[in-house]
Amino acid sequence: MFSAAERTTIRAELIALAERDPRIIGAALAGSAARGTEDAWSDIDLLLQLDPAADEPEVVADWTDVIGTRFGTADTLDVLAVGVRYRAFLLRSSLQVDVSFWPHDHFRATEPAFQLLFGAPNPPTKPAPLNTDTAIGMAWLYALHARSATARDNLWQASMMLDELRNRIIDLKCSRAGLNSWHGREVDQLAATELEQLAATRAVDLTPEDLYASRLLLVELLLNEVALIDPSRAARLEPALAELGRPAR
Repeated sequence: MFSAAERTTIRAELIALAERDPRIIGAALAGSAARGTEDAWSDIDLLLQLDPAADEPEVVADWTDVIGTRFGTADTLDVLAVGVRYRAFLLRSSLQVDVSFWPHDHFRATEPAFQLLFGAPNPPTKPAPLNTDTAIGMAWLYALHARSATARDNLWQASMMLDELRNRIIDLKCSRAGLNSWHGREVDQLAATELEQLAATRAVDLTPEDLYASRLLLVELLLNEVALIDPSRAARLEPALAELGRPAR
């Protein structure tokens, strides 16, 4: 397990490396370090702005080699979003180091947690709000598949569909409370009564009976959330959701 001191040292070395690299013209910290909420389990989240003339694959390869040689990389994962490469490094110490490589015109704050280290970022953008229409639609779709999977005795599939249904309900609850449900970041800040409702929806065992009990509670929670967002839609959905709350035959 890595230590907080080790994390601080690695972050300082990475920032110094960015300052020396002529292909990097801007850098910032994100995540808990930028929010001032680091704890023993926090990772490193470093954003790098590339010079317009920089060769992105070359920069990524060079940084990957340095991090692997200097700190010991166990594995990497790339996520591409809106023209930005997010490379997550898993070090042998289990520390996660996220380095994102931003084209010059993309570098900006996309969430409140953004601590500029050097450079000139573009105007910030705000995260897109939850699309509640899509969340509701996906929720009843997962409820449908949970029912059919249970009826077919595909109990693991049914359990997975119920987990996805619960996640969409969590999205709706967090959106209503002004909380960020992305990767569960602020789910634990929901009211205790809300969390108790969600906890009660977990199947005790992987049996048709327990999966049905879970589905029944989840469908009720879904209908309650829809009613708070769009009462007319809830009225239209109520007959179909009542059917989804019945035992699978």
